Amino acid sequence: MITLTLLHPLQSVAVQSWTFNDQPSIKIGRATNNEVVLYSAVVSRNHVEIRKSGEEEWEIVNLGSNGTYVDGKRIDQIKVVDGMIVSLASSGPKILIKIESPSNQGQSNSSEEQSRTRRQPKGAKDTLIS
Repeated sequence: MITLTLLHPLQSVAVQSWTFNDQPSIKIGRATNNEVVLYSAVVSRNHVEIRKSGEEEWEIVNLGSNGTYVDGKRIDQIKVVDGMIVSLASSGPKILIKIESPSNQGQSNSSEEQSRTRRQPKGAKDTLIS
């Protein structure tokens, strides 16, 4: 299971999150055919893809013209590390990536984390970022 959390642009608090259980690939961008749709001027129509690269491993592939950044460095492709924060464009939206292995999926999140995370209604995937 992988959870993507959009962080507030000025504070490191959750604005919205999406959880995916069995998808081998998750696309993020402005286009409505993405699994996560973010309306921001710096986000490309098809900006980034997060895809499985093994049983419990994921990788991020940049597809956007404005780039994808990890720790301030532009990346083309990189292995996902649990808890990493990815920026779509150098000044764009920040997404926290959490990976939960099948062995610890039965454990529940802390109540503090649950209260900070606002889940999307089923079927909703769009977010406007100004």
